[in-house]
Amino acid sequence: MEKLTLVVVFLLLASLFQPLTAQSSCPEVTKERWPELLGVPAKLAREIIRKENPKLTNILSIQNGSPVTQDFRCDRVRLFVNVLDFVVQIPRIG
Repeated sequence: MEKLTLVVVFLLLASLFQPLTAQSSCPEVTKERWPELLGVPAKLAREIIRKENPKLTNILSIQNGSPVTQDFRCDRVRLFVNVLDFVVQIPRIG
């Protein structure tokens, strides 16, 4: 019975931590993803992102499939584009 109590307590405590990890990694940013920009020309997508959040100073166009670093930056949005310069992945902070 003691083990069952410990398991229940552990599960209850673990459930408390999930809302904490679901918060934004960048506290000053109100929006982290732009699904509405999928299929939009990169130039227009860049302008929309800058207009919505001027703190995002590093908005890069990257050919889809190109290797990128795995580091996380609160001021960077990568626009993965095709050969016609249209956004092909949902832009997000990172």
